[in-house]
Amino acid sequence: MGRPRKHFVKRRKAMGFSQESFAERVGANRSTVYRWEAGESEPVPWIRSKVARALQVSAEQLEELLAEAGEPEVPPDERLAFALEHPRSVDHLTVARIRDQVLELDLRYDKEPSTALLADTGQALGQVSFLRAHASTNRIRRELFAVEAEAGILMGQLVWDASQRRDHNTARGYFGQAVEAARQIHDTSTESLGLLRTSFVALYGEKNPQAGLTLAMQTAETAERTSMVLAGLGTLHAAEAYAMLGKRRECEQALSDAEGYFEHIADTDAAIDLFSPTQHGRLAGSCYLFLDDAKQAQPILETTAQELRDRSKSQAIALGNLALALIRQRKLDEATGALHSAIDVVEQTWGGGGLNIVFGAGRELRPWRQVAEVQDVYDRLMNLMATT
Repeated sequence: MGRPRKHFVKRRKAMGFSQESFAERVGANRSTVYRWEAGESEPVPWIRSKVARALQVSAEQLEELLAEAGEPEVPPDERLAFALEHPRSVDHLTVARIRDQVLELDLRYDKEPSTALLADTGQALGQVSFLRAHASTNRIRRELFAVEAEAGILMGQLVWDASQRRDHNTARGYFGQAVEAARQIHDTSTESLGLLRTSFVALYGEKNPQAGLTLAMQTAETAERTSMVLAGLGTLHAAEAYAMLGKRRECEQALSDAEGYFEHIADTDAAIDLFSPTQHGRLAGSCYLFLDDAKQAQPILETTAQELRDRSKSQAIALGNLALALIRQRKLDEATGALHSAIDVVEQTWGGGGLNIVFGAGRELRPWRQVAEVQDVYDRLMNLMATT
């Protein structure tokens, strides 16, 4: 395993790129950019000129940024082990070590099964909570609260996803821990993210759109002064809550308001790495499905699915929803094709949201159970069910 290219990451962020926007600029997948930055691979020769131009460095300087992965891997950090034995000795370097671990796990979230990340994330959260309780200075304690909030949000996502969006109480507990930690240090951006993730549990797990709407709007209000990304995402999910409630006018107004937030995103936004240009289309398509307007949803979801070529959990959701839109218009050939593509991604990522949607699409295909193309899909769904 390579060593993370921290200077490459620093340069990419200095140029104002999220991983998603950088991937789009150079014509690569986000997962490919992740592997470059993790030191697991290098840009192929014919793409390096694009990478250099995007980073505004010379070919030689790019080689220096990439050469960082060739350095020996850092041995296990004894400082962290010492701090866990003597918690009052915890210092900034120890906190940074845990934060790097949480960041690396978070970067892997959208590409790997959540079950593979649970143990390491739980360990990191336990370590930071323990050290925070024993920290000897307020400054260190504040830094640990910040990492606790980040790790708590990730842990909540992983637990809920690994349970196929069934373990609502445990997920809520972790999100609540994260929100409280963020409030201790007045970090409204991380607080907003915790509220947003809690709204997902209400909307997609508990099927309580009114509670989800309240949490989504609270997210937008909390984030409005510090993050246009989170304010926009909160408003997007409020739109979906309105759609679940059958309120089309309010839904479409919220979709428009979310676009307004996204148009004012700055490169320095605290949540810039959470933004993707495909988010609006993915949620808008879902909204029209809830509003029983499959014809309106189809072109939106087709465009979004084409843009999401990174084999991520988000791509599985977009493809699954596209299959639903096509099924509801009785376009069976296209629907089974989209569903096969969704299953391909689900088999790689095992995201709870994608699993729920493809199984839901399978249920809607029951009237055509005897059609050969549908039988092929059912065979794959049965294999998925057996595996999960």
